Amino acid sequence: MSRLLLVHHSPTRSMQALLESVLAGARDDQIEGVEVVKRPALEATAEDVLAADGYLLGTPANFGYMSGALKHFFDSTFLHVGGALGEDGQGSGDGGQVKKPFGLYVHGRYDTTGAVRSVHGIVSALGWRQAFDDVEVMGEVDDAARGRVQELGATLAALLSP
Repeated sequence: MSRLLLVHHSPTRSMQALLESVLAGARDDQIEGVEVVKRPALEATAEDVLAADGYLLGTPANFGYMSGALKHFFDSTFLHVGGALGEDGQGSGDGGQVKKPFGLYVHGRYDTTGAVRSVHGIVSALGWRQAFDDVEVMGEVDDAARGRVQELGATLAALLSP
């Protein structure tokens, strides 16, 4: 059975609504053979990452960056899961990993650009491949946003289905 790891930081009603929607998509009854493992960003481990076949990442945009919780997840797992750094200390290469698929959803009140850019900088050094366009939600979470995030979850799970 394939494993889809969802690492999220959902401290607000908006992020909680997006979390519920991405889970509804990933756990769709029509998708078989995929175990969805949900971990808060402060609890996810390198073992979780290594055991997964694909990844969903959810974060609010805080001060032009991903949440501190998601950053902590990357900081605490990066080298243990094959992340690669260049001589300048920046992420480089493909981390020696198989190109596992990932998807990202971000919620912000004013801007999500920096949060998206920061996540992509790290996952590129892990060698993960983007399997669905980023879902960037601004302001209130409406039905359209919930639908896009649900599609994100379903797509990632379907990609891992045997």
